[in-house]
Amino acid sequence: MKNNSRPLYMVPYYLWIALFVIAPIVLIGYYSFLDLDGKFTLDNYQNYFSSVYLRLTLSSFWYAFLITFFSILIAYPTAYWLTKTKHKQLWLLLIIIPSWINLLLKTYAYIGIFGLYGPANKFLSMIGIGEQQILFTDFSFIFVSVYIFIPFMILPIFNSLDKLNPALIDASRDLGASSWMTFRKVVFPLAINGVKSGVQAVFIPALSLFVITRLIAGNKVITLGTAIEQQFLVTQNWGMGSTIAVFLILFMFIIMMATGQKDKGGAEHGKVK
Repeated sequence: MKNNSRPLYMVPYYLWIALFVIAPIVLIGYYSFLDLDGKFTLDNYQNYFSSVYLRLTLSSFWYAFLITFFSILIAYPTAYWLTKTKHKQLWLLLIIIPSWINLLLKTYAYIGIFGLYGPANKFLSMIGIGEQQILFTDFSFIFVSVYIFIPFMILPIFNSLDKLNPALIDASRDLGASSWMTFRKVVFPLAINGVKSGVQAVFIPALSLFVITRLIAGNKVITLGTAIEQQFLVTQNWGMGSTIAVFLILFMFIIMMATGQKDKGGAEHGKVK
């Protein structure tokens, strides 16, 4: 009886997937083959492989890589430190809370912080460097992006590190391994799934940023997300915007496949190689 009733419980799930995942992707794919007059064309795909859009794609990947790299650089030691603290769940909550704040509010806050008369420039003037143009630069864009995405990198890494069996680390040290060797051969490999999950949570959204690029980078940084917004809202070329979106979805699937992992369980880690 349970087996017969199970499909009924899955109906809302299938409807949600069909209406809000499959249907939008199919619609985007359909519009990608239309020109400005609504006629079938392959020009959008030909135009995407022009030098302009290829440079745009490489630029988007470069900025997404930098954001992800600096996020890992900050998140890994932070997550490791959290696992050693007494009130780690409280500290983790304090790190996650800023992610609940609206993205626009955080972005506008940094406009004030990095502005010519903001606290950042006042500090630079106080130490003798003088006022600098911090807003509308690559630095401000990457800094604010890392700040926004850092909780999504810390959380999966923390979960992976927190699940580590301390006996494995003790055994490594008992066998004469140094702290660096223990980290490289034991800690990092066993917690690599957390890093992969963090990369998915940061790299993929970083490819499609457009709010931060407009407000913080002043459109000096153009990403795939910015290009899609311009095609849909400025030039009204829905076909080209959909084509860029198709490639963005394709890139997302490739990244998810490349960073995917299977939990093999603790027994797998105990095998002697």
